[in-house]
Amino acid sequence: MNDIRIIALDLDGTLLDSEKRLSEVNRAALERAAARGVLIVPTTGRFFGMMPPAVRDLPFVRYAITINGAQVYDRETDTAIVRDEIPLDMALGVMEVLDRFDVIYDCYRQNWGWMTAALQEKAADYATNEHYLKMVREFRKPVSELKAHLKATANDGDVQKIMLFARNTQVSDLSSQVLDAIRLELAARFPEIKVTSSTWNNIELNIRTAHKGNALKRFAEHLGLGLANCMVFGDGMNDFTMVEAAGLGVAMANAEPEVKRVAKWIAPSNDDDGVAAGLEEWVLN
Repeated sequence: MNDIRIIALDLDGTLLDSEKRLSEVNRAALERAAARGVLIVPTTGRFFGMMPPAVRDLPFVRYAITINGAQVYDRETDTAIVRDEIPLDMALGVMEVLDRFDVIYDCYRQNWGWMTAALQEKAADYATNEHYLKMVREFRKPVSELKAHLKATANDGDVQKIMLFARNTQVSDLSSQVLDAIRLELAARFPEIKVTSSTWNNIELNIRTAHKGNALKRFAEHLGLGLANCMVFGDGMNDFTMVEAAGLGVAMANAEPEVKRVAKWIAPSNDDDGVAAGLEEWVLN
């Protein structure tokens, strides 16, 4: 078997159960792997400070792939090993497109969320569950108008990610039509932008080169390693690139079919301690 030196794990739907909890079984398995010198690397669409404390504060977690691969963060040095962001002018153009649709949107910049206050106030009509509503309310700093704020603070740099939600309506086809129209227009006008999603009425936008697979490759190379030394766990389409790229890509039983298709092994579901099962099978035995 390959020499596994890095274990990269998606959080929601993978390491965490359906209630967003880290089970004791999974935590203990990660601790045992770390004790063997394997690096445990959470991978997430969130920025580092937004990660659940149960994962973020694990004493053996030094690195994290964050913002869907826009950054690889080193907690020990408080630096970004990898940065892959949307140029500010392009981000502003994307937001001008979004202004024409029935969506709320925000952006990540300098490892925090920013959002037009009027859109944040409407979040309950768009977020699909309490988790997303809490995220929008607590991890976004409201500003009077997001585009104007970004322009006025241009010296703060580029945009790490743009995230949007269509209206959470009982007629889900309506939201799907809105999202499909957005995808088509962005593909035509901004081919440099990569579109992923983490729930049915959501779209997440990164620069095309910012994805978990590329971030994992660059991180491994930074350490003098390669993808053959990486084991990854994932369930969603924003995990596809790293599951496909890694020496040992693992999909959860609850994963999207396309993720399962490129995986080398299928683990039990996130509610059945699938990460621990995969570690027992491939690393700890």
